[in-house]
Amino acid sequence: MKRLGVIGGTGLINMTVGEEMEQSGLRLIRRDDVTVETPWGDVPLTCMTLSSGDEEKELFFLQRHHNGDQASKPPHKIEHRANMRALFDAGCEAVMAVCSVGAIPSDFPPGKVGLAEQYIDFTGVAATFHDDSAVFTSVTEPFDSSLNSRLSSILRSVQEFSADERLFYTYWLAQGPHFETKAEIDAIDTLGGHMVGMTMPREAKLARELNLPYAAVCISSNWAAGREPGDAGADLDHYSVSSQANKKLMPVWACLIELLS
Repeated sequence: MKRLGVIGGTGLINMTVGEEMEQSGLRLIRRDDVTVETPWGDVPLTCMTLSSGDEEKELFFLQRHHNGDQASKPPHKIEHRANMRALFDAGCEAVMAVCSVGAIPSDFPPGKVGLAEQYIDFTGVAATFHDDSAVFTSVTEPFDSSLNSRLSSILRSVQEFSADERLFYTYWLAQGPHFETKAEIDAIDTLGGHMVGMTMPREAKLARELNLPYAAVCISSNWAAGREPGDAGADLDHYSVSSQANKKLMPVWACLIELLS
């Protein structure tokens, strides 16, 4: 793959080319910060040109909560159409999203990195480019199976998981910006959700409308409300959630390198 888009959230704001990438044979040639104009607003992208042997690769990083010089934009105010259109117009062949999530099942403890296989969105908020005409897009399989196959293999390897370790989960889209109650998490668990977050499925829907292959790498940054072992009443804190996500970037780098290789 020669042109890859990467979307990060509050846990992946400052993305640089580190030793992991250099050791893989990828070398940074140039880095530019550009602004892409879209009908839904301007989008800042960090564009990196990398060399891989005699080949050049391009990496486009988008911080999904971008908000100019102000604090990160809250999840319910993100203009996902602008973000996805900017990556599409940049010529990305695929998009890898990185998400911090609250985990529900016991086999997805904080620190583990998995993949989204399905999502559930009962928010009632539309995410579409087709407001003026009826266009119905199939999302039976919302994530690209080829990308997920490659990413699951590398995640299993770098995390030293056995062949029977679960890596695929269902993402439940919460409206935000509040975290969930214990009762909501119990209901989500009953309805088949394994992890909760406030953004990603809207990106996935728009990617499908653009026929843009999309996969979501999900970092378990905390137990969901009421699921903290030994402390079901523990409060959730945004800053500690982001800090945990920042500590688990090595598997994310491995995924990125795999897709650029």
